[in-house]
Amino acid sequence: MLGHPVAHSLSPVLHLAAYAGLGLAWSYERYDVDEAGLPAFVEGLDGSWAGLSLTMPLKEVVRPLLDRVDPVAHLTGAVNTVVLGPEGRSGWNTDVEGVSVALDEQGAGTGPSAVLGGGATARSAAAALVQRGSSDVVVVARRPEAALPVAEVVERLGAAATVLPWDAAADVLGREVVVSTVPKGAADHLAPHVVPGAGCLLDVVYDPWPTPLAAAWAAAGGPVASGLDMLLHQAVRQVELMTGLRPDTERMRRALLAAAAAR
Repeated sequence: MLGHPVAHSLSPVLHLAAYAGLGLAWSYERYDVDEAGLPAFVEGLDGSWAGLSLTMPLKEVVRPLLDRVDPVAHLTGAVNTVVLGPEGRSGWNTDVEGVSVALDEQGAGTGPSAVLGGGATARSAAAALVQRGSSDVVVVARRPEAALPVAEVVERLGAAATVLPWDAAADVLGREVVVSTVPKGAADHLAPHVVPGAGCLLDVVYDPWPTPLAAAWAAAGGPVASGLDMLLHQAVRQVELMTGLRPDTERMRRALLAAAAAR
């Protein structure tokens, strides 16, 4: 796992649980690497490495270092997984699958949806929403210029996108699916605006949990997925890409929840 900062990451818990279940004597460690240090780190990898997980701020800057990028990563402009093999370095985006499966688990619908935020995770969330069937996505960001690439992802997939300013965020909470990708604290002020019988919320924050928005959503009777759910399912796909084997999702879930509870 590469990123800056990265010490907080629970990804090692997930990967190590998966490897143990698969009978693989593999290691998985955190490396604090920033944008400036990424090229040298990648160039220094030898044949013992199977892959890399990437978090911010590396999901976009890694692309020039890769030999190929999968269509989803190309669409979203975000790579969170690098697979190393005989054919070189390939970049993948498993965050889209992580969002999709997390929403599926909560029985989320496919109707009008909304994305809060304008970063790489917001682009992945937007792709997931459209791929699940939503044809109408509203993007709300604190910086309007950041919302435009998210809307572009929606439109490139053939759905309609609308960009709204951050002060309109409360107005989109009645949509069938809402994905909040903003940092912890940024959406807390929206909690009093949650409507009764709300649709489905995915809040990518998982520490602390529940967030005020997630707590208000659950109190209003709406299903809620957390960042832990997304983290789990994107990691399942990562392990599959790196090992060629399908890991035990429930084994990984148990390890993740235990580690999160111990914090």
